[in-house]
Amino acid sequence: MDKADQVALVAGRNEYLRLALKTILTDQLGFTDIVQAASLDEAMEQLSHKPKKSLALFDDALPGIKSVACLTAVRDCFPNLRLAVLSKSHEKQDVLAALEAGVHGYVPKAIGPAQLTAALRLIMDGHIYVPPIVASIRPASEGVQVLQSVPPVKPPIDNLTPRQREVLELLMQGKSNKEIARDLKLGEGTVKIHMAALFRVFGARSRAAVAAAGSQLLSS
Repeated sequence: MDKADQVALVAGRNEYLRLALKTILTDQLGFTDIVQAASLDEAMEQLSHKPKKSLALFDDALPGIKSVACLTAVRDCFPNLRLAVLSKSHEKQDVLAALEAGVHGYVPKAIGPAQLTAALRLIMDGHIYVPPIVASIRPASEGVQVLQSVPPVKPPIDNLTPRQREVLELLMQGKSNKEIARDLKLGEGTVKIHMAALFRVFGARSRAAVAAAGSQLLSS
């Protein structure tokens, strides 16, 4: 794939990790611009302001990532974006959870630069990358059963980022996306991303259902 004039987002808490990834993306994969973010909310705002990014790399220790629903919302809002997660975990259930969220690659932080470059190249060429240690994962239909065997997740309200909670509270007041964007000084595109995350976290299909679910949890 031709990487000319392509932009990538690198989102991670650690500045040195971001710089290392930036070097690989520019020197080895030919990306012309790398945008960095230090939190999930910042990453979502960057994606909204400049949506024509072709690749996004998320450290799973990124502040704000408490649920794979966050990454599913990114996939929903940016279907043409190639999305990869970097993680310390080698547990199959963590890899399966990431794949269920729709990521295109699960990359261990422990792999070397050459392996990382090869993994990112595969992802950009349209493939799904998983580390060799979990390459024997069973088909997704069976993988869902594995996911169901893990301990129950925290209540949805605990999985929200601070910004998503703000959006939820304004939604519960009956405000439109435009009004929420004005009150929080965000772009409407950014609000739409947070709304998509709320829909996914609460398993809702309407704004009213999200507001009702949020009202119940916040009052309990």
